[in-house]
Amino acid sequence: MFQLDEYKSRNFSIKGLKMDFKKINFDTGQANADSPPSDKKKVHIDYSKLRDWDFKLLSHFRPFYAPLCNLCCLCTYGKCDLSKNKKGACGINLEKQQARIVLLACCIGASTHAAHARHIVDHILEENPNLKIDYGNAIDIVAPLSTTITGITPKTVEDLDKILVYIEKEITNLLAATHTGQEGNHLDFESKALHAGMIDNLALEIAELAQINYYNLHKGEPNTPLVDIGLGVIDNQKPIILCIGHNIAPGVEIIDYIEDNGLSDDIEVCGLCCTAIDISRYSKESKIVGPISRQLMFIKSGVPDVVVLDEQCIRADILELCAEKNIPVIATSDKCSLGLPDMSSKDENIIIHELLSKKYDGALIKDMEKVGKVAVNLALLLKKDRKHEHKHKNNENDDLDIFELINKCTECEWCNRVCPAMLPIKEAFIQGKAGNLSLFSELHGRCVGCGKCMEECERNLPIIDIIRIASKDKISSERYKIRAGRGPIQDVEIRKVGAPIVLGDIPGVIALAGCSNYYNGENEIALIAEEFLKRGYIVVAAGCAAMDIGLYRDNDGKTLYEKYPGDFDKGGVLNVGPCVANAHAIGSAIKIANIFAKVPLENNFENVADYILNRVGACVIAWGAMSQKAAAIATGANRWGIPAVVGPHASKYRRLYLGESKLREITDKRTNEKVECEPAPLHLIYCAESMNECMSMVAKLCMRPNDTPKGRLIKLTHYVDIYKKYHGCLPDDLHLYIRSEREIPYEDKKEILRFLREKGWNPRKAPNEPSIL
Repeated sequence: MFQLDEYKSRNFSIKGLKMDFKKINFDTGQANADSPPSDKKKVHIDYSKLRDWDFKLLSHFRPFYAPLCNLCCLCTYGKCDLSKNKKGACGINLEKQQARIVLLACCIGASTHAAHARHIVDHILEENPNLKIDYGNAIDIVAPLSTTITGITPKTVEDLDKILVYIEKEITNLLAATHTGQEGNHLDFESKALHAGMIDNLALEIAELAQINYYNLHKGEPNTPLVDIGLGVIDNQKPIILCIGHNIAPGVEIIDYIEDNGLSDDIEVCGLCCTAIDISRYSKESKIVGPISRQLMFIKSGVPDVVVLDEQCIRADILELCAEKNIPVIATSDKCSLGLPDMSSKDENIIIHELLSKKYDGALIKDMEKVGKVAVNLALLLKKDRKHEHKHKNNENDDLDIFELINKCTECEWCNRVCPAMLPIKEAFIQGKAGNLSLFSELHGRCVGCGKCMEECERNLPIIDIIRIASKDKISSERYKIRAGRGPIQDVEIRKVGAPIVLGDIPGVIALAGCSNYYNGENEIALIAEEFLKRGYIVVAAGCAAMDIGLYRDNDGKTLYEKYPGDFDKGGVLNVGPCVANAHAIGSAIKIANIFAKVPLENNFENVADYILNRVGACVIAWGAMSQKAAAIATGANRWGIPAVVGPHASKYRRLYLGESKLREITDKRTNEKVECEPAPLHLIYCAESMNECMSMVAKLCMRPNDTPKGRLIKLTHYVDIYKKYHGCLPDDLHLYIRSEREIPYEDKKEILRFLREKGWNPRKAPNEPSIL
């Protein structure tokens, strides 16, 4: 209590002043002074408020559907033809059916990440239930998504478990809505899809919090070590253990067993897909083969001695492929058991003997410590047996006469027709018949590794092997560098860049996510990243996208990770980690709202998302998106107000959120008046047909109504320059984004002024506090 009876000065006087501080709450974005501790709090979410937010979003960004077919085959009334506005037997129409399929995809993605998080959390509850959750002194806002969505800031593993229980409950409810005879409105399906995406993002954060703290991974250090990546970095002279999937647990046990037994110089551990990134966060000695697109080729090469599988992004025929090359498989998860016998309770020596004797092609071992012992000793014994019998690795296809195979091609062109990347495979065969393998070599790096060409080939030609053998020199020199996954963005980094991002001085934050299903080769995602890095955007990458931008060198022979710093600052490129680390990219936008603008986080999703949508220039690029997980990640980002651009193949997800290219009516919260402003961002999720269109669209999607004149000038300069560079003219919607002559890019001012006069442009005032609430 503060009391002042009377005070007089030249300008004013005070009498009878009393001030009481008891009821003042102090909010740092975590929990206020009156809040109960997190272990006493319950997860609280008001779905009706979230649904209201979704409907506001969907009023500006309307769903656009692109069905792959007009049929519904979900129940036994079907199949039902929904074309020409017809309804199915249950009353559903094509619009609702597409929305339901999108919801199903997002539920699959969310449940996959939630199951991943559940496995890690349960493992920690068994091994170290008292583990404290934190990211060190540099990070106070440890769990921005959890705090904003659930009202809980997790401090212990029990808190993570509590949030996971909520996640699992929500996924069950969402999945129930897809049952025949449940939801009957396409916008409510979309609201539920957005909810599934948000739940997916929350599961990402839980998985990261758990594994970073339990395995002591990097906690936001900008300059993490550079790690080897590429098919050429693997030492074929050593026994090789290949880990595939997304769960770090088996790989950690393998590395620990190797180090505990002094075998680091005698054996090679490498990874494919996100497990590769995770084990390289744990040990800089591990190698990264590459993203999912390298899986088929590397297995068919016969290089690995033992393949260890955990979960996600594993080929369904992996056991058959490995059996063809006499590579024993160790499965470690109930979610990917492959029909293998469960040997979890057997002695390690018995398991090794049964695999060496080829009694089984592999084994299911759910005891992670046992996985480490079996995988290492099995690989060492296989190497010893080969040495004793003077055998090389199981790559007999290297001895094939590929010219004899090439001459068997009938040039039927089915390989070209089914190739998702539309590669000139037939043309490579035609050149190959003339003794020229250069075109086959060029296909390496553009091939997405699906193998559909081999399935369609009427002569059963091993096309992937032909590409690999023709690219031997290219593969042997495939040695690149990628920065180890750093994990979260530090609070001090956010404090430094929060104002420049919100005001527009830093033109935007680009989050690269998704898979390797590129329509024109993996180099495109690196070229996109470099274009924005050169312009001072911040580029944050995770998962396969983080690996793909590492598989590229500029004219000076440097990878992007060697050329650009790893700070969350202008012109920085960050590898935050595997797929689940996409939570850090979204978390950075949330932190900007809290640290820079003091927007409270606890149970305040709508206001945080509204701030991000209207003020934080962030955009997701999922250029090679393939999986249901990628669909859920991007849809979750959309609910946070972050737009996404996807590649051509992602049109098969069937739904986009498109805005209209005209002035948009929003609210100025300062005056509470409806005002017209530019359509920024124009779309919430957009499918670009080419790399050129992607880059110009991303530059546009980073604009926000809150941009200052200087910030808008910077963003428009990049937008106009990129558009003219790749399209050769001014963008036809430029007049919508210029509010005053001060924002016109200097270099093209005369041309733009003529353009504005033709469009009948008039200056307008920018809103003070833009909002769609």
